[in-house]
Amino acid sequence: MNIREQLEKKLQLEIYTDLLKRSLYATDASAYRQMPVAVAFPKNEAEIIELVKFANNSKTSLIPRGGGTSLAGQVVGSGIVVDVSRYMNNIIEINQNEHFAVVQPGVILSELNRHLQKYELFFGPETSSASRVTIGGMVGNNACGLHSVVYGSTRDHLLEITAILSDGSKATFKEITIDEFNQKLTLNSREGQIYREINSIFADKKNIEHIKNNFPHPNLKRRNTGYALDFLADTEIFSDTKTKFNFAKLIAGSEGTLAFITKVKLNLVPIPPKNKALVCVHFNKLSDSFKANLIALKHKPTAVELMDKTILNLTKDNPTQQKNRFFVKGNPEAILIIEFADNNKQKILQHIKNMQQEMQENGFGYHFPVIWDADTKKVWDLRRAGLGVLSNIPGDERPVSLVEDTAVDVELLPDYIAEFDKIMQKHGLSCVYHAHIGSGELHLRPILNLKKSSDVELFRKIAKEVALLVKKYRGSLSGEHGDGRLRGEFIPIIYGEKIYNFFKQIKRAFDPDNIFNPEKIVDTPAMNTSLRYIPDTQPPEINTIFDFSATGGYLRTAERCNGSADCRRTQFAGGVMCPSFQATRNEWNSTRARANALREFITYSSNKNNIFDHKEVYEILNTCLSCKACKSECPSGVDITKLKAEFLQHYYDINHVPLRTKFIANFPKINKLMAISPNLSNTIAASKLGKFIAKKIGFSDKREIPKVYKPLSKWYKKHNQSKTNRKVYLFNDEFINLNDPDVGIKAILLLQRLGYQVIIPKHIESGRTYLSKGLVRKAKKIINRNLLLLKDIINDDTPLIGLEPSAILTFRDESIDLANKNLQDIAKKIAKNALMFEEFFVREAKAKRITKDAFTIKKLDIKLHGHCYQKALASTKPTIEMLSFPVNYNVEEIPSGCCGMAGAFGYEDEHYELSMKIGEMILFPEVRKTPENHEVAAPGISCRTHINHATGRNVKHPVEIMFDALK
Repeated sequence: MNIREQLEKKLQLEIYTDLLKRSLYATDASAYRQMPVAVAFPKNEAEIIELVKFANNSKTSLIPRGGGTSLAGQVVGSGIVVDVSRYMNNIIEINQNEHFAVVQPGVILSELNRHLQKYELFFGPETSSASRVTIGGMVGNNACGLHSVVYGSTRDHLLEITAILSDGSKATFKEITIDEFNQKLTLNSREGQIYREINSIFADKKNIEHIKNNFPHPNLKRRNTGYALDFLADTEIFSDTKTKFNFAKLIAGSEGTLAFITKVKLNLVPIPPKNKALVCVHFNKLSDSFKANLIALKHKPTAVELMDKTILNLTKDNPTQQKNRFFVKGNPEAILIIEFADNNKQKILQHIKNMQQEMQENGFGYHFPVIWDADTKKVWDLRRAGLGVLSNIPGDERPVSLVEDTAVDVELLPDYIAEFDKIMQKHGLSCVYHAHIGSGELHLRPILNLKKSSDVELFRKIAKEVALLVKKYRGSLSGEHGDGRLRGEFIPIIYGEKIYNFFKQIKRAFDPDNIFNPEKIVDTPAMNTSLRYIPDTQPPEINTIFDFSATGGYLRTAERCNGSADCRRTQFAGGVMCPSFQATRNEWNSTRARANALREFITYSSNKNNIFDHKEVYEILNTCLSCKACKSECPSGVDITKLKAEFLQHYYDINHVPLRTKFIANFPKINKLMAISPNLSNTIAASKLGKFIAKKIGFSDKREIPKVYKPLSKWYKKHNQSKTNRKVYLFNDEFINLNDPDVGIKAILLLQRLGYQVIIPKHIESGRTYLSKGLVRKAKKIINRNLLLLKDIINDDTPLIGLEPSAILTFRDESIDLANKNLQDIAKKIAKNALMFEEFFVREAKAKRITKDAFTIKKLDIKLHGHCYQKALASTKPTIEMLSFPVNYNVEEIPSGCCGMAGAFGYEDEHYELSMKIGEMILFPEVRKTPENHEVAAPGISCRTHINHATGRNVKHPVEIMFDALK
């Protein structure tokens, strides 16, 4: 019986053992790849103990995992990955008076801080990945974050840890007195042995002196190489200090190699001052930023971060980050983001004035924009996107995690970087520089191609040379990302063999059978083994229907996922990506999982005739709602909606198109037939026979099949009387035309009343239903047909406006990638002039062609839910501006992501419960508590249908509200 069979038979806890689900955990955010035997999801401490005992008996290992965002290969291995993020994520206690919190290891940092807001407290170390990083992961890596110049590292705020030791016993590590320490030495247990081992090391004062002389400089706060013996040596038991001994300080940064954490007690700090300002100093030379950093630190900032030209340029092409670049002027080589915080705004202004004056006197900086309060979030979001956007560099060369976490005393940083640059120049490499310059840690990422064996060798050579340089400057090879598989082998260079052997002693004392995350920190294999790619192998050539040339082809598009896990954010973090993960907290349902599955199965496919013929990938894509959020919200721009549609087309080529898929794709055609006699069709659809047929096809019997009505196109022929010079073309999409023609009628009447001639040009359906179900060839034909029909009439003066976001925005998105070569310029021209109704309205209002005197002065409150495609490809801002146009109309946007319906997704039997769960996260509760005299608005027909189904609330298209607002 193999280990997987033993797991399934002996352990009564949730476990993944099949190939696909294990493969999702085979890589982390680094380049490392190793297949676990299984993935376990313990619900409590008892199940952790059960796993520890099983690991001992079966001679396998346990690999603790939180968000899977580590950058050095910490959470990969051939044992059992133990994911605490799904169930062990409870906040156990908050003590407002004593400023502490007790949490399980799977609690997400931003969720903890959100919960602490009402107490006016928060956990100080704030990582860039706060929206998905777990507290257990932060302890494992001794994470620091943006504000480490003020708050230090996780270790600095760690009060107590409860953990399961390697023999299955439980221990609590906290501050203890000398007497308590001596009592621990007498214990006949694993815990006692741990205390005896540390005592034996520090009994020799020469060892303490050796540790103090060879560990990173005391001024360096970011230090995470090896085990933190220096912190234990500098306590009242072993040195002339008043610092209490606390083994929790050693657990911090130990990467799950010593014990399995089940509970953490954290120190909390008061929330930051209410006033915050960022000074974003622009530099023409990167080297100037290193020197200017020292000036900035004199003026007591709360954070100093660096972004270099490479990252700044890559943010230009990301739809979300484009909006966050509002403060950037020209093309700086680097920008220092310097934060000041104080309850007194005048003090901040004085700090800024003094700092700017000193920088200018020294010739540093050419632009000093100051950003205040709420706008600072946009700047920090741009900075946080740094790691993600680096995957957008074309080709196979990538800025790699290698020496990206080195830290030295900030005063020595300019000299250290000068020598580091010489190493880069010697090897002919370019490098990306960003992140925590204020604390002496820069994320330095040499650009290498790890698909080439020569670069894999260079990968290791550079790591060794930089390790020697770090030692020279008495720095830390890892500031906060940890050692993992990446840096473990170089620890003897940094500390020497004597201290390295102390580390081995500590590991043996805690974990004699090596069951906790082996091959990390000590006994680590060569850092260029178990890499994600097999060097010098040719990736498969893939002929696609979509144009993937902008991202280097289909496979490279999937490879852009670097594991940063922005797609694992919860619904409370804002944004839409990824609704199925938000509802289930299941890695299986994340954007990252889908990208990794595609990359894994296509790269190593044994079926050379059709590399898309993988049922496993089909299943993992089946819970993707195609909401499109990943296109804009993923910093790497991994567009799973597009990848999914392409995959499905090729998968169907060999496995045939299911009946339900054909039905949904051809929904416009079926609707046309039903609309011949809409009353009869609707009656049959609602009957027992209709529901029986729908159920047989695969639709949920809890849904009503959408009703059809007389087409808008027929009404238009009878009522289009307006003739003016102000001409506008309305895209009469398949949903408005037959399922909600009243919206189209009111849009036409509204425009006519405002002085426009509305023309419905000759066109066919949008192709949205075909795209949503992966019938891309048919969608391509439809799109190209529409481009030919519209090419001569759509331009800047006469735009194409639409009412259903997913239909009109097809022209902005898929249309460009599916246009025939001879129509690509036309596709781009139409894309620029394909507007949502609200966008057109706001444009005309700004040009004074629409005025407020056409609308009521009555008061109305409106709650708005935006459409997923609108949020991803356009914005909800024009909708808010339009609905706020009548003088006394007040609009509040519901902070919801996807509604959960997503076209036909919520109608499908197996997806009904998930679609409802997505809606219940934020949207439905917000609608239910909206007063009856308030309007609820949603541009998407799926959204309106879903909200009505779940809440019974009548929901209007924004156009209907504006029509009703006419005087």
